[in-house]
Amino acid sequence: MQLSFNMLFAGVVLALGLATAHGAEEPAKPAGESAQPTQSESATGEPADPNRITREGVIVEFSARRTKGESEAVMAADWADVSFRITDASTGEPIKGRYPAAWMDLAAAWAAKGERPMSCRDKVQTYLQGIVGVRPMIDLNSHFLLVMNRDNSISVIDPVVGITGVTNLFAQINLDHPGADWVLTEDSKRLFVTMPVAGQVALVDTDSFEATTNIEAGKRPMRVELQGDGRYLWVGNNASEAEQSGVTVIDTADLKRVAFVPTGAGHHEIAFTDDNRLAFVSNRDGGTVTVIDVQTLTKVADIETGEKPISLAFSSLGQAVYVTDGKDGTISIIDPKDLKIRGRIQAEPGLGPLRFTDDGRWGMTVNPIENKVFVIDASADRLAHTIKVGKQPYQVSFTRSFGYIRSLGTQDVGLIPISELEGAETPPVTYIPAGQRPPGIAAEISIADSIVPSVKQAAAAYIVNQAEGTVSYYMEGMAAPMGSFRNYGHEARAIEIVDRSLGEREPGVYTGRVKIPIEGVYDVAFIMDTPRFLHCFSAEVEPNPDIRAETAQMAVEYDFIDRRVPVGGSTTVKFRLTQTANGLPATDVPDVTVLYYRSDGRGRRVVPAKSLGDGRYEAEVNIDRLATYYVFVGSRSKKLKYSDLPYFSLMGVATPAAKAAN
Repeated sequence: MQLSFNMLFAGVVLALGLATAHGAEEPAKPAGESAQPTQSESATGEPADPNRITREGVIVEFSARRTKGESEAVMAADWADVSFRITDASTGEPIKGRYPAAWMDLAAAWAAKGERPMSCRDKVQTYLQGIVGVRPMIDLNSHFLLVMNRDNSISVIDPVVGITGVTNLFAQINLDHPGADWVLTEDSKRLFVTMPVAGQVALVDTDSFEATTNIEAGKRPMRVELQGDGRYLWVGNNASEAEQSGVTVIDTADLKRVAFVPTGAGHHEIAFTDDNRLAFVSNRDGGTVTVIDVQTLTKVADIETGEKPISLAFSSLGQAVYVTDGKDGTISIIDPKDLKIRGRIQAEPGLGPLRFTDDGRWGMTVNPIENKVFVIDASADRLAHTIKVGKQPYQVSFTRSFGYIRSLGTQDVGLIPISELEGAETPPVTYIPAGQRPPGIAAEISIADSIVPSVKQAAAAYIVNQAEGTVSYYMEGMAAPMGSFRNYGHEARAIEIVDRSLGEREPGVYTGRVKIPIEGVYDVAFIMDTPRFLHCFSAEVEPNPDIRAETAQMAVEYDFIDRRVPVGGSTTVKFRLTQTANGLPATDVPDVTVLYYRSDGRGRRVVPAKSLGDGRYEAEVNIDRLATYYVFVGSRSKKLKYSDLPYFSLMGVATPAAKAAN
């Protein structure tokens, strides 16, 4: 069952449907012409800032700036920060807590689509349909699911776009060895994956969805954590030899190992104080928690917490580290000020993983032996509730409203309402099915999370069923998941989410960081549901002189009359290559090739080009979808990358026979 874009962005769809009724859209206009007069114009009728619009008492200001460098001008093949500042027109106060949506695409690409110029509303409607092949060049609302598989791969699933019953698989990341645990950087741009067999951590670029580097990380690296400021990556080494069992510390700037600290025997969990001053490492078979000074990367204490310290977590509210012991069923509370145990909470033997809510108030630890969840109130260091949940509960995840309890012995996921934890009565548990078979029958269970909140911890979650290789999408308040995604032959083990949507970086300022692929004038479609708001801004991207200086040894001119191409057959693309130094034709280059793919990045194909003499070439491309296609030219012998030259766009349209049939 496909999950449509409309399900995931219901508020945006509502805004679109009612935008015209509220006068929130500019009239359709031919490409290249300015919009009709709006409230953004001055009293004299002179156009004001085109990237500042006022409607319904709200001001929206758009800006795009180069992320790094002396110049703020946005350049091709470079990173840019795209921002929308939303303020109250009467008071100037920032409007906070909104969830706007935005898309960027080349204006020229839209000008080629059909006989009637497309309005801003037309474009947004097209994006919201979630059709494979019809996507903007830059989507500022997208998110991707990363599914860790039992083999040495990570599936990348696009939960918005797909063909029902066929595919939602966007890409596949291949590792050298199977992964065990992973962690994303705060900006979601880099993913670190431990590979125990190799003794390495793989670095994955989440823009290209490729594994780029393997980092030496000691013997049997398992658990991996990033400290709060992102400076160091901490890797737990589950080596059988005492001298090699501990933590490896990696500098995230240069990806070099800066320290190894032996801590004790067994599996290691890792937690940090909120000031990043201390790191705490549990030693499951050593009965201790090791404390490490982050500045000096040296051990400062070994604290005995019980025979089997299974898990540990730091509470920002309690300002302490809480350690669960699987043998005696206690939860030890370590005060980071004096590194002493300031108290113990008695639960029951068999305790497992522990996790706190974002505010640090409530902690939940599972007990798979007793089928219970113990709730800790960090404001008073007390046991608040003991709740019967599932069969062999083994993992805890949180959204804003619920604690999600995953069990090995049942496919049902237990939901505990956080709002009910304050009272004296035992909170109710509701159950949702996430598959047909219990996860425990899978060959292996990863230590990484099998449940992840949807973007911005909205009232939704994605849930992996390891026994079936599926990912379910659940919206809170429903009796069952709304649908599921297949994993195409892979045995799923864990899930993570890469969020590429706009975020509120400061009050009223919603920003996304994107890499701009090529130069040109971009249409920037912006939509908001409260108040209902729809507008198209414009952004100009300049050529990158650094790239041009190194690579632009040739120029290309495309020879094509009509960009609209009937779907279902081959089409000849003709072009002429010239030498930029003297303008002469680049004749008989032996290995000119043409890369083409759909605007969503899929369907990538490379075909050879045939020389026609006088610098002219042609290649046959197959346009098989109703979609926009981008065409690039390259040559290995001339060191001409596909990104070095301007691209050409084609639009697949229905054939006359198909139109007649409709």
